[in-house]
Amino acid sequence: MSTLTAWPMQAETWLDRHGRPAWIAAMVLGFIVFWPVGLALLAYMIWSKRMFTETPFCRTRRQPRHSGTGNAAFDAYKADTLKRLEDEQAAFEAFMARLRAAKDKSEFDAFMADRAASASTPVEGAQD
Repeated sequence: MSTLTAWPMQAETWLDRHGRPAWIAAMVLGFIVFWPVGLALLAYMIWSKRMFTETPFCRTRRQPRHSGTGNAAFDAYKADTLKRLEDEQAAFEAFMARLRAAKDKSEFDAFMADRAASASTPVEGAQD
């Protein structure tokens, strides 16, 4: 492969190594130098999902997340608390569903009562 055709791939690899900030800087420079270049870089970043996913550079800077702290008593307390909160959330969602159903039923009953009342009232000017 010639150097003329290899440089875009080398540039992409270099930008990937340096993460999303490098891609954004390249896009801004592209807009400054010649706006279609910046627009093309923006389209490529969106199409390749580089704008919305983490690059390896970004992942290495964060601390890894562990599920446990190493303290068995705290981990048990944490698990119990999370379980209790999940149960409370499920109970609250069920309560809200019952509340919505009761409200819908009362609104429907009011509509049907209003409809029945208007159907039993004779219309003025109607001839028998």
